[in-house]
Amino acid sequence: MNAHNDILALQDRIAQSIIGQKAVVESLVIGVLANGNLLVEGLPGLAKTRAIKALAKNLDAQFSRIQFTPDLLPSDVTGTEVYTQTAEGGSFRFDPGPIFANIVLADEINRAPAKVQAALLEAMEERQVTVAGTTHKMEPLFTVMATQNPIEQEGTYPLPEAQMDRFLMHVNITYPPVEDEVEVIRLVRGEEISALEGRKGNQPKKEKPPAISQEAVFTARAEIGQIHVSDEMDRYMADLVQATRTPGAVSDDLARWIEIGSSPRASLALDKCSRAHAWLHKRDYVDPQDLRAVVHNVLRHRLTLSFEAQGDGKQPDDIVDEIVKLVALP
Repeated sequence: MNAHNDILALQDRIAQSIIGQKAVVESLVIGVLANGNLLVEGLPGLAKTRAIKALAKNLDAQFSRIQFTPDLLPSDVTGTEVYTQTAEGGSFRFDPGPIFANIVLADEINRAPAKVQAALLEAMEERQVTVAGTTHKMEPLFTVMATQNPIEQEGTYPLPEAQMDRFLMHVNITYPPVEDEVEVIRLVRGEEISALEGRKGNQPKKEKPPAISQEAVFTARAEIGQIHVSDEMDRYMADLVQATRTPGAVSDDLARWIEIGSSPRASLALDKCSRAHAWLHKRDYVDPQDLRAVVHNVLRHRLTLSFEAQGDGKQPDDIVDEIVKLVALP
């Protein structure tokens, strides 16, 4: 199988565990292909953690989960220097923390205080961790996938804008339709029955297909790097981001709703994600359809809305809809 078939197989396997969330599954795969970090947000019980675990289980990668809690320390994430005594004398050695994995699930990231959240910043941006003056590099395949609950505020610590900007995409998971929820019930029931039968020894173990190799991801990234992006598409990306910074030049409503626009990381994320989306859909060029498929995930966490927008009941997605409607193709 070539890299494209391998990645599509990975996407299909994840979709078998996550019913009715095709856009979310595709976003997770795009995040890995674009070598970025993802923030996955949704109400409790919407399979945020399950989706990320399904990705890690079907990829030949080391997986690590960090449950963020108010009493967590930065060293619990990054690791620490440990003093060891031997016959030759004492010395310090680095004991790596759970951040040293290929796919790191930062579960309920907003439940830990700012100093613990900040421990992720260097790893997310520079793919390295510095402890006691020594820099430790991350693996070539490394991505942080964080989850958070949007409705609970008690006992949480909102992520600062600097850290939000380091997430390539902000993926929202919503309630499934009724038909898909029926399939979810049947899926989980079947898993529970299989687990019980397996404990009794009444059911032969099914052979799992081999995990998708990391090499498939690296090959896909190299092919994505060759995707053609026209001058017009480059300008369209820049215009979309510029509209968040100078909203008054686009419309009076946007000027009232947007307080702070997006940084250049938004333009870079649009480029990476749109090329990955085009590659997944077997195109060797980026078109407006690719940009519009990823623009909400790229921009929704990079907008600071004004009090007027909140008073008007506007959400970031509403603002992005308005920007896409008003910004013309070059």
